[in-house]
Amino acid sequence: MKRITYVSKTSKPISQATLDEIATISAENNGRSNVTGILLSGGEFFFQILEGEEGAVDRALDRISKDSRHCEIQILKVDHQIFNRQFPDWSMQTVRLDDMNDALVEAARVMLANLAESRGILARYTQPTIRDFLSQGINPLLAPCQLEDKVVLFGDIAAFDLLSTFYPTEEVAEHASCFLEILSTAVVRNGGQVNKYMGSKVLAYFPTHCVDDAIRSCLEALNAVKALRANAAQCRLRNFLYCGFGLTLGPVIEGNFGSSFKLDYTILGNTVNMAARLESATRSTGRALLFEESVKNACREVWPWEEMGPLQLKGQATSSPYFSLKDDLVRDMRSVDGILDQVLSTTEEHRRHCPC
Repeated sequence: MKRITYVSKTSKPISQATLDEIATISAENNGRSNVTGILLSGGEFFFQILEGEEGAVDRALDRISKDSRHCEIQILKVDHQIFNRQFPDWSMQTVRLDDMNDALVEAARVMLANLAESRGILARYTQPTIRDFLSQGINPLLAPCQLEDKVVLFGDIAAFDLLSTFYPTEEVAEHASCFLEILSTAVVRNGGQVNKYMGSKVLAYFPTHCVDDAIRSCLEALNAVKALRANAAQCRLRNFLYCGFGLTLGPVIEGNFGSSFKLDYTILGNTVNMAARLESATRSTGRALLFEESVKNACREVWPWEEMGPLQLKGQATSSPYFSLKDDLVRDMRSVDGILDQVLSTTEEHRRHCPC
C-alpha cells in the first residue's frame, strides 16, 4: 500500500457547506476504492493523508489536484510498501479546525499555516528535481550520481560586472532578476529545467530530444530582452540589457555534490564547461547564441544555420567549428566596450537619479 501526506491552500474561502460537500464526495469516492485517511481544514489551508492501494491513492490525488478549490499542493511525504493503515476505519474523516476553540486546536491551526508557508518558501529555493523526488517518495539524499546525455544551456547578462560599477545595488539586483525571470520562464515553457543561478548566470538543461526547444528558449528570451530595451527610457539600466547563450549536447554527471554542510543537486562535466565558454564567446563574435556542431546535428527542425568557423575556446587544446543562427535577434549583440560607450554616453546625474 501507499500513503501520501500533503498540504494545500484553498483558492477561495471555504464555507461549512462546501466543506461538508467535499467530505461527502471524498468519503464516497474513497469508500469505493478503499482509500482511507483524514482531512484537516484550518483557515485557508488543507492538510490531508491518503492511504490505500497505490493506484487508488494516485487516482485520488489526481482528482484532488484537478479540484479548482485547491491550489499550491505540496507533497510532504510519500510512503511506499506500508502494511498498516493509520486510519483503517475512515474513508475520509474531515475535521474543521476553525470550528474549535481549544488552545491545542488553535496551535494546530497555526502549525498548519506555518508548515504550508515554510514548504512554499523552501520550494522556491529548491532545485525542481528535488521537488520531483519528494513528490515520488524518493529520498533525494539517496539518489545516486549518474552519467547522462543532456542539452546544456548557459546564459548570462553581457557586461554585468561593468554595469554593477555604475549603478545602485538595488537597481543592479532588479536588472539581474529581470533577466533570470525572462530566461527561466522561456526554459520551463519549452520543457527544460533551471538547475541553478550564479549571480546573473543561469545553468539549465533539457532532455536530448529537446534540442530545438532549447534553441527556441534562447530566441524567446532574446525577443523579450529586446522588447524591454525598446521600452526603456534612455537613463534606465534595462536600456543596456544584452545577453548571451551557449548550448552544448553531451554527457554530464548528474547528482548530489557538496559537503556535510550543504548539498547541491546539479550537473558537472566538460559539456557544462563548454556551454559556459561558448556563452562567454558571444561577446567577441557578435552573436548572442553559439552552439556546438553536435547541437546542430541533433536538431529536427530547419534553422538558418550560420557557421562561425573555428574558435579557440579557453581550456580546449584545439579549435573547433561552432555555429549560430542567421537571425536578427541573435545578431543584436553588443561587446563589453560597446556597452561601456553606451553607458558613458549617459550623464552621471541621470545615473544617480534614475527612477527605475
